[in-house]
Amino acid sequence: MAPKRTILKQGLIAGLIGATILAAWFLIIDAIQGQPFHTPAFLARVLLGVNGADRSAIAIFMYTLVHFSAFAAIGVGVAWLLSALEACPPIVLGLVLGFVLFDMVFYLGIMLTGVDVVQELGWPQVLSGNLLAGVGMVVYLGRSLGLSSPDWLWALTQHRIVREGFLVGVVCAVTVALWFLIVDLVRGQLLFTPGALGSGLFLDVTDIAEVQINFLTVGGYTLVHFAAFFVFGLVAATIAIQAEKFPPLLLAGLLIFASFEAFFLGGLAVLAEWLLGAIGWVSIGVGNLLATAVMAYVLWREHPKLRAAITQTTLSAEDVELP
Repeated sequence: MAPKRTILKQGLIAGLIGATILAAWFLIIDAIQGQPFHTPAFLARVLLGVNGADRSAIAIFMYTLVHFSAFAAIGVGVAWLLSALEACPPIVLGLVLGFVLFDMVFYLGIMLTGVDVVQELGWPQVLSGNLLAGVGMVVYLGRSLGLSSPDWLWALTQHRIVREGFLVGVVCAVTVALWFLIVDLVRGQLLFTPGALGSGLFLDVTDIAEVQINFLTVGGYTLVHFAAFFVFGLVAATIAIQAEKFPPLLLAGLLIFASFEAFFLGGLAVLAEWLLGAIGWVSIGVGNLLATAVMAYVLWREHPKLRAAITQTTLSAEDVELP
């Protein structure tokens, strides 16, 4: 792990890079829409309570200060996490970070102000800007901290990856499906969850009263459900194979969960905010936790070399004599 001062310095710089990328992105969008500085003025009014709709220099300066400070803190946190890794896939982890940032904007905006900031600014613009910022931050940190980039493409070409990805995907998909089947049965609404998600995805339903539970909505969403978990399984199996060579990459397991959580909740936020209330935040969180636990068990069982590497690392750490 890099020295703490180095982590702090590079994290602060990465945060400033991410903040600058996102600010420049919205400056360009505002200029194209013929509303210069609309975004920072709007956010200053909503988040900081600045009165009026004017785009005064003071309001913009206040929001910009908060914006860069928040990204600086995020940059330090991401730098600390990445410094524990020996290898860093910058694009993948950058996109994960972008999704997490997108979710933070959406949920913190609603919790702190009651305003759907993503809807007001446009979800494609917010998502794209945060993805760019996330990739920029992780690419910089990967290089500045001297992290190598693992050969993920090689791992994906192995038949083992496909087998394990399929196994993890199916087991996790079945686990989550069974969980929501139980939740729906307890509520007395059999197949409501896949029906609601399918209605939002295929029928553009915008209200819980319009949910349709039929072959199209339930069957169609089930196919999407298993396909998404197959991709999830491929990513998890790839990281597990790489972790046999670089045990610290197990920390990327946290990023797997974060990316899945961000993708699912962010997808709901984009697809239909009403689904969050209809399905329930707690039910979604428990379902994802169950999927993560099952994934960890399957991969732990399938990777004896990884178990041996972790055991050896633990024993070596215990053998070190304290001064």
